[in-house]
Amino acid sequence: MRRGTCRTAASVAVAAAAVLTALTAMAADGPIAPPAPLPATVIAIKAGRLLDVRTGQYRSDVYITVEQGRITALGASAPAGAHIVDLSSKVVMPGIIDVHVHTGDDLFDHSAATRMRVSAAQSALNGAYKVHQYLMHGVTTLRDAGETNVYYPQFALRDSIAKGLIEGPRMLCAGMLISVSGGHSDDDTTAVDFGLPKRPNIADTVDELRVAVRRDLKYGADWIKLMASGGVSDLYSDFRSQELSEEQMVAAVELAHRAGRRVMAHAEGTAGIRAAVRAGVDSIEHGTMLDEESATMMAAKGIWLVPTLATFQIEPGTAAGMDAVMLRKLRDILQYQQPAFALALKHHLNIAFGDDDEAQRVGPEFAALVKGGMTPLAAVQAATVNGARLLGLESETGAIETGKSADIIAVDADPLADIGAMKQVSFVMAAGRIISQP
Repeated sequence: MRRGTCRTAASVAVAAAAVLTALTAMAADGPIAPPAPLPATVIAIKAGRLLDVRTGQYRSDVYITVEQGRITALGASAPAGAHIVDLSSKVVMPGIIDVHVHTGDDLFDHSAATRMRVSAAQSALNGAYKVHQYLMHGVTTLRDAGETNVYYPQFALRDSIAKGLIEGPRMLCAGMLISVSGGHSDDDTTAVDFGLPKRPNIADTVDELRVAVRRDLKYGADWIKLMASGGVSDLYSDFRSQELSEEQMVAAVELAHRAGRRVMAHAEGTAGIRAAVRAGVDSIEHGTMLDEESATMMAAKGIWLVPTLATFQIEPGTAAGMDAVMLRKLRDILQYQQPAFALALKHHLNIAFGDDDEAQRVGPEFAALVKGGMTPLAAVQAATVNGARLLGLESETGAIETGKSADIIAVDADPLADIGAMKQVSFVMAAGRIISQP
């Protein structure tokens, strides 16, 4: 919902340090060295309570054996010679999958002009800092839900993590935020006599939409992001109104699916939700004015919802840099959120976890889902097995099971008794590498 850029020298310095850490592998007269191999030592994590996120059942005193980044056994004892990680006082569970993140932005600054002041290089540095913060909050897989920088810094970030050059969660990325002129992701906020050249994410016809999608696919998008309705964090759009036409979205879905990619649609207003669902998108982001008709269609088609509840629930006084029109829209949209989410639960929609904010809002998003009517187990499932299914990663992650990637976290208390436990992640392992531990 809200987008911005780093405001403080401290944030930029930390971001730069994250990238410079990777560059220490560079020889003075040679290329960047390959990433350090995974530890050869077998690791055995002693889980005091291991949560089966599929059933909500706990197993006590289980040893999770990890070799070369994979879970190789779950048992009552550790292999001989294994390095023991003692989490006997913790609740152990799969790493969090957050499917709505904007890595290039600083969402503590919401001013309308901020994106015109940040370069692709700065966006990538912001992202290097942000993904590390997400890791520390237990997010081991994330989907970048799209950027408007024309040089795709999120792709560079994703690929650098995959190569081991920087530390971060497994990433999948949407491309640019494809919008109409004056729509939710038209970043030209200048007056008419200072207008900027048209950017490649702006599509006012079906043909222009096809060009924008093909550009995203050409440069490596895993997902296509469409702006089906207006939004909150801009000066021009009305979140109630449909923006991209249904014909445009049909064309986007056809092109993306032909290329083996998927389509997500920012859709807050009812008309935009309905049009995106009829067009066959794979996920609806926000869905803040979902109604009976659109919920029924989504259920019938198996289309996912990523509700991003907490991002709309911030106190207006904390919305730094927001223009008055944005604050007014933020206040207005909240009246629709809970009735829509209740409909989503009533129709048993597929729901995945996304925070659309900063890493510090991961815990509050869990709380918002439960406050909105989900059980704690359902909220945890949205951020584990459900997220893996949405991203097509169910064979790789989302549960602690033999053969899967060792994406493992621990919290200090039982999240099924108190979802607030998700705010305090005390151990993180991502693909077999220990990121933080007690």
